[in-house]
Amino acid sequence: MVSAGEAVVITQFGAPVRVLTRPGLAWKLPAPIQATVPVDLRLRTSATGLEDVGTRDGLRILLRAYVAWQVPPDAERISQFLRAVRNNPDEAARQLRGFVGSAMQVTASSFDFADLVNTDPKRLRLGAFEQQLTAQVAAQMLQTYGIQVQQIGIETLSLPETSLVATVARMRSERETVAAERTAEGLRAAAEVRFNAERDARITVAGARTEAAEVEATAQRQAAAIRTKAYQADPQLYMMLRGLDTLSQVVGPNTRLVLRTDAAPFSLLVQGPSPVEAGREASPAEPRQGQSPAEPRKAVSPVEPRK
Repeated sequence: MVSAGEAVVITQFGAPVRVLTRPGLAWKLPAPIQATVPVDLRLRTSATGLEDVGTRDGLRILLRAYVAWQVPPDAERISQFLRAVRNNPDEAARQLRGFVGSAMQVTASSFDFADLVNTDPKRLRLGAFEQQLTAQVAAQMLQTYGIQVQQIGIETLSLPETSLVATVARMRSERETVAAERTAEGLRAAAEVRFNAERDARITVAGARTEAAEVEATAQRQAAAIRTKAYQADPQLYMMLRGLDTLSQVVGPNTRLVLRTDAAPFSLLVQGPSPVEAGREASPAEPRQGQSPAEPRKAVSPVEPRK
């Protein structure tokens, strides 16, 4: 009877003559002529111990690997497995662990420490390490023991004390370098933003001052035209209004002035505006009736100054 997941080797007087891999009933000669040897074909796993290996850049790491293997359902490989380990899976696992330990030493020398231990997932090459390790061990085990290696993976990766200290120091140095680069980049960006802001502010202020100067010049020009027009319309009224404007600007609620009352523009408070003669205006050089040309004119004020 051939069970599922196993093969049966029929021996005749101790020598293998047939290999049955299909589950079901089969015929053989009775003992002691022929006998049966069952071979387990199921998938097995085994794990190595911690192996101290060196990387390409000279650092040491501790690796533990697991191996998934089985005897393939092939008559030639099954016979080879019987001859190599006498159908002893434990012996096969022990030999396999030795092969994997040696292969890890060789494979690790092809990778840098940063390829196996890194905080950046994009720089990790652990999958490539496992594939290379599997390819190296699988060919040897199949050729020597008839064992088919399905997968080899890294179960544990740790660091010795010396490598741990060196790794932490290197990681700290890398982080400090990155921090310094980002700080310098931030300072450069801040200086650029500050320079652009100051430049824009100077341009805006200069434009505003130019516009204000233009507006002020236009206003002064228009004010001068208005004053000229007002002066031409009535010079005496214009002078009176200008004097009142001057008084309103100089004299305030808390202003105390001690000035002569006959001085401009305060003479308006005492004398008032000069009277306008009816009819034609007398010329300053034309003498009045009864007044000699050499006699000076006396100003007559309609309002007597207050005492």
